Amino acid sequence: MQHRPLGLTGRQISAIGLGTWQLGGNWGEVSESDARAVLSASADAGVNLFDTADVYGDGRSEEIIGRFLADRPGHDITVATKMGRRADQVPENYTPENFRTWTDRSRANLGVDTLDLVQLHCPPSAVIETGTTYDALDALVADGTIAAYGVSVETCQQALDAIARPNVANVQIILNPFRLKPLEEVLPAAVAAGVAIFARVPLASGLLSGTYTADTTFAADDHRTFNRHGEAFDKGETFSGVDFDHGLAAAQELATALPDGVPLPAATLAWIASRPGVTSVIPGARNPAQATSNARAGTLIEDGFDIDAFDAAVRDVYDRRIRAAVHPHW
Repeated sequence: MQHRPLGLTGRQISAIGLGTWQLGGNWGEVSESDARAVLSASADAGVNLFDTADVYGDGRSEEIIGRFLADRPGHDITVATKMGRRADQVPENYTPENFRTWTDRSRANLGVDTLDLVQLHCPPSAVIETGTTYDALDALVADGTIAAYGVSVETCQQALDAIARPNVANVQIILNPFRLKPLEEVLPAAVAAGVAIFARVPLASGLLSGTYTADTTFAADDHRTFNRHGEAFDKGETFSGVDFDHGLAAAQELATALPDGVPLPAATLAWIASRPGVTSVIPGARNPAQATSNARAGTLIEDGFDIDAFDAAVRDVYDRRIRAAVHPHW
């Protein structure tokens, strides 16, 4: 497993991390024992970045991670959590007082005095653009509440605005074969500024897993059922904003471009992780086998897999099937 710098924090994190939205909620029921098995499989495979949020299961994901890490003294795992979606997404709610309340709750959930990394959770653009946001975050660093901070964003412009701030450690953005726009300006800007990039939703909510068909259905409490058109939150968070049937066709075409023995999800994760400027890719996993497979995908970067050929296929499929519906919006 490759390890890369987490911005200018001095931490080293794995090129493949673990997203834990699915361990909290909105992906169907996951028991705590199953969640801990996923965490264990990931850590045992060399993953040392867990990404969570205070709203995943209303804190359940944080609590499970906290209990898991308490049982692994001496671990080298960085926990990146997020805050800001426990209140209405309006600029006036992003205050120093709320930041304090939210981070104190996350510290209690995770059982730590200092949070490794806190990211604003897809806030309104006005919050990202204003200097008082970063003054409040700097104050939390100064008093030891958090060690570092970043921003999770929906759009490339939001990412560029965050990267321009001097103390931002990371930006988290959707990046996968159905979301190529960040390659144009966001990744080069991050490299120049020394800001880490976390690539989220790397498998497009499973569309790039190679396992879905037109007959695949999801539980009623799964966002892949209730948020396909942005009914609950940004449409781009579900299937990366791609129509399900169109995404299936695009994924099938990408799969046929791969050599025998290279599965689409592994190729996708390796391709993302190999993009200059990407620090870590954070796929989710619902079981230990998925977690282990995701972690092993990182080895494709150095195992002779022809990433350039896959890159050409990704760009061709994107231009023909995806660009018009996705590129202008995020």
